Amino acid sequence: MAHLERIQKPQDLHELPEEELQALAQEVREHIIDTVGEIGGHFGANLGTCEIAVALHSLLDSPRDKILWDVGHQAYPHKILTGRRDELATIRKYGGLAPFCAITESEHDIMGAGHASTAIGYAVGIKEAMRAGHAPDANVVAVVGDGAMTGGVAFEAVTQAGGLGTPIVVLLNDNGMS
Repeated sequence: MAHLERIQKPQDLHELPEEELQALAQEVREHIIDTVGEIGGHFGANLGTCEIAVALHSLLDSPRDKILWDVGHQAYPHKILTGRRDELATIRKYGGLAPFCAITESEHDIMGAGHASTAIGYAVGIKEAMRAGHAPDANVVAVVGDGAMTGGVAFEAVTQAGGLGTPIVVLLNDNGMS
């Protein structure tokens, strides 16, 4: 875990070359396997978002830029890269990390959600608030799985973003589950 041990915050990824980012994503995956494999919890969806989390955090400036994870069981790599690596073993335990993003847990968690279809709507609202004055040039990315796109709320939010011309990024993690 040569790379992962050096990551304390997302900005630590900014200077890593592509080969090291790929190695880091694999180390994040191995950390999830070692930890969640021992304690139980959401497994597969997190393993599928390691590269997504590494790529986003290497390109964006969180918490200024906002990354919204539509479902909590895709966000463990994000938790690891935002200073909670050593606490991952406490997930789903009393007093431990939440199994989803929790705004009380980290400044990098902008919304608390456990289930699908709401991140795009959140992203529209957050970006519109930013455009109204607070950090209008900051980025907002909603990471959604294909299951989220089965919910009407997601489609309503996409329509609203288009109607308002809201400059957000929707990253679809098509994991073939829906």
